[in-house]
Amino acid sequence: MANYGTRSQKYTPPTPRMNSPTLKAAPYGSDFSGLVCGFRFVADEPGVPIDSNGVVQWIERHDTAKEFLWLHFDLANSSCERWMRTRLDLPEAFFETLRDGSHSTRIEHQEGALLAVINDVIFNFELTPAEIATLWVYTHQKLLVTARLKPLRSVDTLRESVRRGEVFRSPAELLTHLLRDQADLLVQIVRRTNVEVDRIEDRFLSMRAPASRSDLGAMRRVLVRLQRLLAPEPGSVFRLLARPPRWLHLHDVQDLRDATEEFSLVLGDLAGLVERIKLLQEEIGTRMDEQSNRTLFTLTLVTVLALPINIVAGFFGMNVGGIPFAENHHGFWLMVLIVATFTVLAGWWVFRRRRGDQ
Repeated sequence: MANYGTRSQKYTPPTPRMNSPTLKAAPYGSDFSGLVCGFRFVADEPGVPIDSNGVVQWIERHDTAKEFLWLHFDLANSSCERWMRTRLDLPEAFFETLRDGSHSTRIEHQEGALLAVINDVIFNFELTPAEIATLWVYTHQKLLVTARLKPLRSVDTLRESVRRGEVFRSPAELLTHLLRDQADLLVQIVRRTNVEVDRIEDRFLSMRAPASRSDLGAMRRVLVRLQRLLAPEPGSVFRLLARPPRWLHLHDVQDLRDATEEFSLVLGDLAGLVERIKLLQEEIGTRMDEQSNRTLFTLTLVTVLALPINIVAGFFGMNVGGIPFAENHHGFWLMVLIVATFTVLAGWWVFRRRRGDQ
């Protein structure tokens, strides 16, 4: 049996017969084992699709020195983890990672293999926080295992590349391709968000319509969540590349380093976009405060200007004796002059206070 894993012993139960009821197609787009898709690679040749039974036969062969597999599983299938435990030579650390509550992106070197947790967006991504999911990856010299709960864009892109006949030298090159696809998708998200932010900023500067702070807030929340989940990845990869596994070739190490550097640049653009959205939100908030202050000043001015006439009307409406100018033929105009004088003085005082506050 080919020794491509890291554990010294493995239990292999009898292969189920073709007429067994367990071979019926399971839901979630996978077969009875939870396998969504599988490919067998030979050096310098395109990948060939392989099913669960073919995987079992490949493991039992002894002439697989120049071959390796990529197996992609659906963890929503209840049989998936059990099948991987019994059929594949995977370390217990991989299954512990599946149950780990921490979904931060990282790549670690454990027991001679690479264990990776990669956060990505699901296939129908609409820039909402709920659309981010996790991909678990196990990489060894002869095997690449990926597992997820929801369909992911980067995995679908990698699968299409394999189906188009792209040649891969090793499982590490597949992992590098997966990281590059993730970075490309993040670039698309940043570009699309940039276009939307440009549209909101142009509308804000032209004063055509009030800019929506809620839209900016939703964008910022998604980008901050992506940044928080993806940011640990470059550091973990660089720590890994400082002491790579022995089976990792020099060109694979260089490819991983290049992909990580590209991803770091994308994260820098993401951080800059988050800061830009933050500044635009502050500008919109400042303008809204200015509008509120102008409205409040108008209401205050109206109240102050109406105060003298309200006071005079209140006094003259008491209907008591001693009302001044009651017998004077010019009493009305005298009162108008007095009220107008106090109103002008009150308005002058309000405008003076406003200029002093500015």
